[in-house]
Amino acid sequence: MAALKQIKQKIRATDKTRQVTRAMEAVSAVKMRKAQGAALTSRPYARAALSILKRVSASFDVKNHPLVAPRSVKNTCVFLITSDKGLAGNLNSGVLRAMNNALRERSLTPSNTTFITIGRRGNEYVTRRGFSVLEHHENHDDKVRSDQMHSVINTIVSRYTEGAFDAVFVVYMNFLSTFEQRPTIRQMLPLSVEELEHVVGDIRPAKGMFAEVSAGDARANAPYILEPNPEAVFATLLPDLLSIQAYHALLEAKASEHSARMVAMKSASDKAGERVREFTLEFNKARQAVITREVSEITGGIEAMAQ
Repeated sequence: MAALKQIKQKIRATDKTRQVTRAMEAVSAVKMRKAQGAALTSRPYARAALSILKRVSASFDVKNHPLVAPRSVKNTCVFLITSDKGLAGNLNSGVLRAMNNALRERSLTPSNTTFITIGRRGNEYVTRRGFSVLEHHENHDDKVRSDQMHSVINTIVSRYTEGAFDAVFVVYMNFLSTFEQRPTIRQMLPLSVEELEHVVGDIRPAKGMFAEVSAGDARANAPYILEPNPEAVFATLLPDLLSIQAYHALLEAKASEHSARMVAMKSASDKAGERVREFTLEFNKARQAVITREVSEITGGIEAMAQ
């Protein structure tokens, strides 16, 4: 009977775990749809900003601007986006693995690399390995905080303009579908139209209501007359484009986090269901054995009394 009680306790405990993981799966599914919708609905703004940059570039030479002109890279800043929480499968490990590969390929070491981190997991990882963290933000909110994003962009632009580093990369998990996310590394500075186009292209899904490309694609054949002068326009436009890139990286990371957690919780729920069925079968077998033994003892006792 003690064994039966223990099996029944295992069934109850596993079933309670399944209820929790199913609830977490449902919550993550709702958050994922909201994050994906935010990224997709803001895509027209990103495309319009790219269109402006292309048309301005057709009228004036923007290549000499401090945020666009290429440099000889001596020091590098990495903008790393991970999550604060776990229970999201290989989300953070995939981002960190891609980051490590990029560091090796570019020969980046703690002596020439500075990090700006969003998310506790990434911050703990780089600090344990001796990298300096210029700025750190938590990543436990369900929405992208504008003050957080602007703080990061202001730090990047000011330090890059001062010459503290010569290149800036962003590392995050890009959302492809509910069951597929891809670690992504993009160059933020020097600012590149091609990289921004890749960022905007990543936002567009393969199918669905947001899959159609807008008719207002960026064209470089319509010159602008800039007032008061090109320098003043670039001083406002280029940081805004960086903000767009950072904003969409944060949105993609949010959608990927919730998606990975939803899939992980679904797998945990399925596994808990399998364990409940296994424990139930084990319980039934054990109970049947007890009943059989008791029946045998009763039958034996009756036969002994009859003699």
